Amino acid sequence: MQNAAREAGAASAAVRYRERLAPSLWLFLAAALGGPMLTLVFVPAGSGIALVIGVVATLAIIALMIAGSPSIRVEQNVLRAGRAWIDASWLGEPEIRTGEEARQARGPGLPARGWHLIRGGIDGVVVVPNTDPADPAPSWTISSRTPDRLAAAIDAARASANSTA
Repeated sequence: MQNAAREAGAASAAVRYRERLAPSLWLFLAAALGGPMLTLVFVPAGSGIALVIGVVATLAIIALMIAGSPSIRVEQNVLRAGRAWIDASWLGEPEIRTGEEARQARGPGLPARGWHLIRGGIDGVVVVPNTDPADPAPSWTISSRTPDRLAAAIDAARASANSTA
């Protein structure tokens, strides 16, 4: 039992940064409108059945939105953004973009060959150069609600990866 607790503590200590890019409150409210609309469709079958279907549909939509949200993690010397991951030793200096710079980085300034994890409703963006010559993606562009913390975690992982190499 103590070994399991020690391993869990070591695993959580290895996580430098974690963020789930869940939809904004406005998207949840918009999704929640699907349930009442579905209830109205099933009213001819019976009001009780229609109400149950509407509630279940609303809960299912919201649960799917949360479960389908990608996450960003910096664990030990690895950056994980959604399903993709890269060793921190291949990362360059992260650039924090907010406001108009972030809009530019998400829109016209977005590199076509780069790796992107962009979510609407999240203003901050971190752009990280990829120095791996074998990787076709020259940079990673990642949305973040706390871009300064993400950039700091990437810097710490880079320093750790370069000191062990």
